[in-house]
Amino acid sequence: MSASSGIIRRIPLLLVSDDVLLPGASMRISVRSSNNMNMVKSRLLSRNTLSSAVIGVIPTRPEHSESENEEVENIQSNTVGTAAVVVQVTGTNWPRPMYTLLVTGIYRFRLDRLLQSTPYKVGSVTQLDNLTLDEADIDAENKELGELIESLREKARQLLDMYDISLPVVVKLKKLLKTLPPQNLPDICASIVKASYTEKLQVLDSVDLEERLRKTLPLLVRQIEGLRLLQKSKKNRMQIVPRSKLPAVLGKMIQTPRDMLDDDKDTDNELLDLENKIREAQMPDQANKIAMNELKRLEKMSPHMPDYAMTRNYLDLLVELPWSKLTKDTLDIEQARRDLDCDHYAMDKLKKRVIEFLAVRQLKNSLKGPILCFVGPPGVGKTSIGRSIAHTLGREFHRISLGGVCDQSDIRGHRRTYIGAMPGRIIQGLKTAGTRNPVFLLDEIDKLTRGVHGDPSAALLEVLDPEQNHTFVDHYVNVPFDLSQVIFIATANSLAGIPAPLRDRVEIIPVAGYTQEEKFHIAIRHLIPKQLAAHGLTSEQLQILEDSIKCTIEKYTREAGVRQLERKIGAICRAVAVRVAEASSKHERADKDTDAVHHETDDEKDAHLAENVVDPPEMPIVIDEHALEDILGVPRFERESRDRFDEPGVAAGLAWTEVGGEVMHVEATRMEGDGKLTLTGQLGSVMRESARLALNWLRSHAEGCGIAVAQGSDLLESTDVHIHFPAGAVSKDGPSAGVTVASALVSLFTGRSVRADTAMTGEITLHGLVLPVGGIRDKILAAHRAGFMRVVIPQKNEKDLKDIPATVRSEMSIIPCARLEQVLCAVFPEGFPDLGRDVEVVTSKL
Repeated sequence: MSASSGIIRRIPLLLVSDDVLLPGASMRISVRSSNNMNMVKSRLLSRNTLSSAVIGVIPTRPEHSESENEEVENIQSNTVGTAAVVVQVTGTNWPRPMYTLLVTGIYRFRLDRLLQSTPYKVGSVTQLDNLTLDEADIDAENKELGELIESLREKARQLLDMYDISLPVVVKLKKLLKTLPPQNLPDICASIVKASYTEKLQVLDSVDLEERLRKTLPLLVRQIEGLRLLQKSKKNRMQIVPRSKLPAVLGKMIQTPRDMLDDDKDTDNELLDLENKIREAQMPDQANKIAMNELKRLEKMSPHMPDYAMTRNYLDLLVELPWSKLTKDTLDIEQARRDLDCDHYAMDKLKKRVIEFLAVRQLKNSLKGPILCFVGPPGVGKTSIGRSIAHTLGREFHRISLGGVCDQSDIRGHRRTYIGAMPGRIIQGLKTAGTRNPVFLLDEIDKLTRGVHGDPSAALLEVLDPEQNHTFVDHYVNVPFDLSQVIFIATANSLAGIPAPLRDRVEIIPVAGYTQEEKFHIAIRHLIPKQLAAHGLTSEQLQILEDSIKCTIEKYTREAGVRQLERKIGAICRAVAVRVAEASSKHERADKDTDAVHHETDDEKDAHLAENVVDPPEMPIVIDEHALEDILGVPRFERESRDRFDEPGVAAGLAWTEVGGEVMHVEATRMEGDGKLTLTGQLGSVMRESARLALNWLRSHAEGCGIAVAQGSDLLESTDVHIHFPAGAVSKDGPSAGVTVASALVSLFTGRSVRADTAMTGEITLHGLVLPVGGIRDKILAAHRAGFMRVVIPQKNEKDLKDIPATVRSEMSIIPCARLEQVLCAVFPEGFPDLGRDVEVVTSKL
């Protein structure tokens, strides 16, 4: 068939790179490129006439195609395209501006020349298809061409009979096939079969009708044979092509069946493998029933449906969960004791509780709980203890960091109705561990925060309750999973951050800070060998003297744990590594110079070697206190200065923080005024109340303290008092500063200085009773680090002294007091005979 003369038209051009539009068929085109976007805005969105809705759709040829969404700037003349009418235009701005056009092909055209390139392309085209051709004329003129048309029409009927005849679009297409013009028949047939981009392009480029028929007929035959084989292999399960899978013909979109025979075979193999995995997973009955139901749903879905990927991911998770995989415990109590002693120095109380926990596990493996929670400052080994427990039991270890978690879905998972749903951290941890009885470390449990999507700490209640966690339900999995065999261990820095219901689920085990002697042994046994290995050094290259280690502990770190100490040792190793590397480079250069002088005379050799003598580095490099200062700089901490205690109004208190104990000084002064009390230092309400209690107690006991007050007057008459807690940028609050403030005020008004070697802690009442406080061990260790040799504590805290290491107790004098009068007699050199006449100061025998 020859091309008709047609008419020359000037139409805008739309370049398409992902599909081919054939005359008579419809398709949706995504518009993203700048030229195409300009054409849509100028010619379609602002059109006033119907003619402006006609555009030219030109597919990009393989030799001209570039990366995705890129334009082809140069279009060759004589390129074949399809004139199309725009039926619908839709647009979106997210995630980026884009239009979607629904177009229907009308006829072929040939691009004669490009008239305009910017802001969009416009071309001069010539129509190629003869839209008035009659089939009767074809049979009369060319019998062979008529037979080709009839053969193609018959194959199209066979193909439509194999589709779901209940679909209205198939019924309409069957009726349309009887009256379809011959010039449109091959284009329609090529659009309803599975064909590659190149095959469709060949059909479009076939301007002659006979050539187009010969290229389309094999496509129909291939589709029919493929569907026959598919029906034969599936027997009673015939492939059904849904409505959304057929692209329109003549204004109604009739999409091709996207499932080819090879794709179906691959899908069947994947589903068969998935079914075998479900059987091998040995799920509980309820989970197995749900998995099989989801698998049946998956078999009925097309792989191109959105729910297919979501259901497949869900089934993959179910089969990967360790429903029946258990790790056999290899527990030996004696070996566990040796491992803990080898991995951790000191921590006797904690190791004793862990050994008890493991012993009960050995005797009765089905023990429900308890959930251990290690509470202590950073760097004391809470996480490493959990890892040691897993190693001792021979179980998998998985750490879940809860710091900053504010969504309960992080624990329980998201429901599958949401886009991007995923399981919670508990289920993900089980999948990673690969066993249903791992050791889970819930790290930083006190850092959980309530957010707008629920409280994650409340979601942990079921996880950590032995009576409930055997039927834990993750929202994503939506079937119960048994967590009773999982050993949960939690860590926290402070009890204050753990909600009360969650605190009730766990057993609190305090982990206190280390003494300086313990830090010294930890550095020798663990930190130095670890840092040497991490920096590629050996003990033959670097040796740190014991005095240098002690100096590092005392002058460069002041913490409860050993994290900063490890960093300082790492800094020493890095400095030595530079020296070793430089010496190695010099030796290599010296060896090269030695090889170069072999061809010189004896005198030249001697002169050359004399100029390039390299002294061998002295190994090992020994780090003394002078080298320590060169590497680490000026010491950050010094022994507590006693000069500040020479003036009245200064006392040293002890406070507890999340990072261990701290020494807190209190300063008081007075000036002329009208009895006003000023408190500074960013104090909380509790410490403000303690200061007022101490001042009022002193006003009522001024005479006993030896403070001269005129008859009928008050201690604060014509006097303002200012109490300051240094380091004002640090928030301070807590019930343990009462005795310290009272001592500072007594020192101020009596003009006597508090003993410079004494620190104190305790809260007071209005009548002078000293109340017990917490964190005694951390506070005494902080006083020991700061160089205080005497510590005053509440008498009711005397029971806590058994937790103090013997080495610290032997170096310090610990004075328990029941009343404020006893405290004042203990902290002032000569005491107060009138105030403490009936009060006896008792020094601890520990």
